[in-house]
This record gives sequence, structure tokens and C-alpha cells, in this order.
Amino acid sequence: MAESAVREAWRRLADAGLPSQALHRSPTNSPHLTLAACPELTAPIRWELAEAAAALPLPVRFTGVVRFEKPTSVLAWALDLDSALAGLHRRVWEAVASDSPPATLNPLHAPGRWSPHITLGRTRRAGAFTDRRVPELLPAPPLSVRLTTLRSYDTETGALEVLAPRP
Repeated sequence: MAESAVREAWRRLADAGLPSQALHRSPTNSPHLTLAACPELTAPIRWELAEAAAALPLPVRFTGVVRFEKPTSVLAWALDLDSALAGLHRRVWEAVASDSPPATLNPLHAPGRWSPHITLGRTRRAGAFTDRRVPELLPAPPLSVRLTTLRSYDTETGALEVLAPRP
């Protein structure tokens, strides 16, 4: 249900001629929450991520529409950063930070700076989502959803990998 609501929001933005994740035709494009990014999933990082994956499924709540303007214009549905989601995020961040050069990590993903959200549309065009009517185009977000899968996406190869909990 949550995935279909996000895809419906993507469709409505695209139908209105606005930037939308619906325009990304990659077969790996699906609604997701980015917890962190790193240049390589080393064995130590994989070990720690498998431990973090044990916290799933995790219920989360949507809190409404949010816009970001730098470095790109983003329209998204924000998520409530409750203690469970903050704990999962911290474990994932610590895992990737444990075996990655610090300069390769996105500081916007660091605990205390991270804003959990599901991207609906993004563009390099500044102010693309500033029209007050844009949120009216969107369906209401689900009240709550369950995060069920921890996955990795390799931006160089396009490979998608599900990171399962340790047995």
C-alpha cells in the first residue's frame, strides 16, 4: 500500500509536468529511505549492516510534505524520526563509517543532520517545487508504513543487493 501511494504521488507530479521519480526508468527505481551511502561495502561494513537489518521490519510514520533546496531541489514525504528509526539510522551510519574514509561519507546522512524522507521528485532546477499548489497535487501519504528491507544500490554497476540479517 505504501509503495503504491508513493508511486501515485510520482505519477501525479509527472502528469503535472513536474520533476518526478516516475521519470527514472531504471528497473531498480523504487520508493526507498536512504539511511547512508559509502564508496564500498567491505566485509566489516556488511557484518555490521547484517546486525542492523535485524531491527526490521520497523514501523515508521509519515509527517507530511517537505522541500529541500540544496544541493538539488527535492520534494518528499517526511518521516517521523522517532527513537526506533533514529536507532536504526545510527547503526547503519556507524557501520558505513567504521570502514570508509571520512571524506567519502555524505555529511547530510550523519546522525543529527539526517532528515528521513521518501523522495517524490528531484531536480537541479532551483525552486522547482516552491509553488504553493504543488502539495495539493499529491495524494495523502499513508499514516504509517513498515520498513522491511535493508538494501544497497551500487551507483557504478546498477546492482541492487538485499542485505539480510545474520542467521
